[in-house]
Amino acid sequence: MAYDQAQGESPSGAGVGSSIEAFGLSTNYHRAGAGKTVILLHGSGPGVSAWTNWRRVIPALSDTFDVVAPDMAGFGYTERKSDLTYDIKLWVKHLIGLMDALGIEKTSLVGNSFGGSLSLAAALRHPERFDKIVLMGTPCDKFMMTPGLRAGWDYEPSLDNMRAVMSLFPADLAIITDELVRERYEASLIPGAQEGLRKLLAKPADEGETELSGMPEKAVAGVVQPTLILHGREDRVIPVEMGLKLGRAIPNAQFHMFGGCGHWVQAERFDDFVALARRHLA
Repeated sequence: MAYDQAQGESPSGAGVGSSIEAFGLSTNYHRAGAGKTVILLHGSGPGVSAWTNWRRVIPALSDTFDVVAPDMAGFGYTERKSDLTYDIKLWVKHLIGLMDALGIEKTSLVGNSFGGSLSLAAALRHPERFDKIVLMGTPCDKFMMTPGLRAGWDYEPSLDNMRAVMSLFPADLAIITDELVRERYEASLIPGAQEGLRKLLAKPADEGETELSGMPEKAVAGVVQPTLILHGREDRVIPVEMGLKLGRAIPNAQFHMFGGCGHWVQAERFDDFVALARRHLA
């Protein structure tokens, strides 16, 4: 399917792409290119969507791969249902449902943060459906809630609040443009968006630190797919130690740490990310 640039200019939202029913949900997704399929899985946070995470990456990889970038259940412009319980089991089922709906028998995964956790869970539950994995800023085992995650929980929609939250993600604030702030702010206004995010994260403790959990090290030791792990040294959302844990635990893993880089490796180190991902996925 050819990528329609006009979809990114839709008056109903910059992230509105194509739609297909997957796991009973009208699922918003973007697709471009041809070749081996790669699915890009977005992170979490206020106003997150496949488009805000991957708008530059989709065309950069689509000259070589069939690139699919969906809004997962509870995020972006995918249908929300009040009776759904958002957890990793649901998201894996939604991902597999999307693959089945699009006729994708096997794919590689590129997961950012929450999308990385989903990539690991899906690969462990359905190893035959996945070829290779790329992870960025992905949690592993137990860690304490960071300022970036706490700000996402506390967010109340406004342009100023969105800019404040986003300032905790990259190491270089110049990457936060007015256009990006507005896009994420508008996506955060979708009914149920903030409620869905708060279901993903544990409620912050009134006093002291709040413990969170990524995929346990013992579990990820069972990942059989070749895995590329990318992490920013200055990540204030998911500590770089999480990437090191993944690199040690996954049997067939390579780990790259970027200095002067925060949580958005694909944006802050765009050229390096594309080159490394392309080489790993080829």
